[in-house]
Amino acid sequence: MKTIIVGGGAAGCFAAIQAARLGDSVTVIERNDRIGRKLRITGKGRCNLTNNCDRETLLANIPHGGRFLYSAFATFSPQDVMAFFEDLGVALKTERGNRVFPVSDQAAEIVETLHCEMQRLGVEIVQGRVDSLTGDPDGNCNGVRAGDMVCTGDRVILATGGATYPLTGSEGDGYALVKALGHTVTEIRPSLVPLETLERDCAEMMGVSLKNVTLTLKRDGKSVYTELGEMLFTHFGVSGPLVLSASAHMEQAGNYTLHIDLKPALTPEQLDTRLQREISAAPNKELPSLLRKLLPASMVMPMIGRCSIPARVRGNSLTKGQRLRIVQELKNFAFSVRRTRPIAEGIITRGGVSLKEVSPKTMESRIVPGLYIIGELLDCDAYTGGFNLQIAWSTAYAAAHAAENRT
Repeated sequence: MKTIIVGGGAAGCFAAIQAARLGDSVTVIERNDRIGRKLRITGKGRCNLTNNCDRETLLANIPHGGRFLYSAFATFSPQDVMAFFEDLGVALKTERGNRVFPVSDQAAEIVETLHCEMQRLGVEIVQGRVDSLTGDPDGNCNGVRAGDMVCTGDRVILATGGATYPLTGSEGDGYALVKALGHTVTEIRPSLVPLETLERDCAEMMGVSLKNVTLTLKRDGKSVYTELGEMLFTHFGVSGPLVLSASAHMEQAGNYTLHIDLKPALTPEQLDTRLQREISAAPNKELPSLLRKLLPASMVMPMIGRCSIPARVRGNSLTKGQRLRIVQELKNFAFSVRRTRPIAEGIITRGGVSLKEVSPKTMESRIVPGLYIIGELLDCDAYTGGFNLQIAWSTAYAAAHAAENRT
């Protein structure tokens, strides 16, 4: 069987390896001059390649499309992913939250491992940008057209990725290809993306990184996400792991607000006691100096501004009401979300090919026989933690092994 794969990212390369191991003649068409450009920057260049968890946990971390992916995960699990890379000589480690990384902390090692295995199996890699998909007289998808090049075979696996990180070649090309064949593509927008805020004091705190804080996202006053971790302030708003995860919960229209507990280990009463202790130790210090004991320097003036307290007031002049106002802000440093950042800055694309039009067992199109759609092109996405790459590996495995069901 001749298999043509469009896209040399995580899903495309993995599908190529699996199909070649089954004996297929495989050609990968990649628009970039090398494969895996987006994979090289995942996990801040470390590549969080999966999550070492059970299926229930895996599905719980996929808010969109989890039910569709049940069969694919049953066939190829996170543990199967780990075994695959370890068998190829990649040493792995499991970190906080069951996130799996190569021991080398180098995403490039994952890309090179995939590339070497493709070469060993005789997978042909061709550089080109696919303009359209071709079909045989019976209506089966049997090839692609890329400029002057026409490549035909027995089936086509489409793995072009979503619309995030366009500089890596992920510009949403696949959506146009499937639309031309009659597929439905749901609304495309970013997920796991930084957030812009209405408040301007974020710019004053730009560059400040917070650790061990609790972030809560509320929609119309109701909490939809809360987690302890890290985040940072930017010139436009907020970013960092907590914020990216929170953005994945912005599924419905509404007024979203962010609430940061800067001292989650302390109750308001304990925090007030701590503040009084700092005042007692230096009663003549002005408020900015006192707050530097509790906050990064760049956050001090924005905090004072929110509390509406004169900056030059001394500790021994603080009223109980002013002190409690400081405590309140430390426990609930709030922002209003203006919007997400552009899709180019998202880690994952939300939306894609309607899952109703794809077989969950084989990833074959229900509209165009011989066409298989995998990875980020599908209308499914997950939270951070290696879950999105697991979607890529599992759907690629399902599509590659679908050949066995067709012969």
